[in-house]
Amino acid sequence: MSEIARKICMLGDFGVGKTSLVSRYVSNTFSDKYLTTVGVKVDSKHVIVRGESVKLVLWDIAGKSGLDTLNKKYVQGASGLILVCDGTREATLRTAVYLLMQARGELKNPAAVLLVNKLDLVEKWEIGPATLVEVRKTLPVFETSARTGDGVEAAFESLAVQVSA
Repeated sequence: MSEIARKICMLGDFGVGKTSLVSRYVSNTFSDKYLTTVGVKVDSKHVIVRGESVKLVLWDIAGKSGLDTLNKKYVQGASGLILVCDGTREATLRTAVYLLMQARGELKNPAAVLLVNKLDLVEKWEIGPATLVEVRKTLPVFETSARTGDGVEAAFESLAVQVSA
């Protein structure tokens, strides 16, 4: 069986949980230690989509509120985008939407999903249900927790289906 590889870029503000989500998805681990990503960290996971082997090459790009020249180079060639925001910080949702608009300017129609992370802290969320209803009109939205693993597998699998089509 041949395998297709798809480059997926993780985009979002600093501290939203991009690295933790990748660790949860790839190796089912979580650490409370916050480690700032410098530049980009690349990981991969093999999945089966509709009977086909797909290698997701996950580019965990350092958190920023916008794509600078270097980050624009990192997103080149990506088939999909995983935008991450922190449910406890509403401003990170605006950043994620802005990053999506910037990335779409660099790519030809990339698949994209939004992960609203930190579901384990839902009682502290600043992003309300009405806001998520609006965002869902234009983008698949998943509520996730890198800490507990809730929603993580479903979010990544959804994007894997989109990029393997």
